[in-house]
Amino acid sequence: MRDGAIYAAAALAEIGGCFSFWAWLRLGRGVLWVLPGLASLAAFACLLTLIDSAAAGRAYAAYGGVYIVASLAWLRLVEHVQPGRWDLAGAAVCLLGAMIIIAAPQ
Repeated sequence: MRDGAIYAAAALAEIGGCFSFWAWLRLGRGVLWVLPGLASLAAFACLLTLIDSAAAGRAYAAYGGVYIVASLAWLRLVEHVQPGRWDLAGAAVCLLGAMIIIAAPQ
């Protein structure tokens, strides 16, 4: 449960940080949007170090599925775009893969 909360917080931090650059470069927002984005991306990197894993790559691989699901939630909640059924099916497959990685005996 702890790792799930860390992954969720990391996903929010990463997506928020990347969105700040999107807003600046694609939506014409001011360059100051980048400053909280940089802090958010730094928080993302720090959060992933809290995952209890002997190998960083395994923690990152498991995080990938969580990131995809969180990105689709961002799409819906922040950008107000409804994910399609193929988006949801792909996210389910990725989340299943992440759960296998997380639950596997190490």
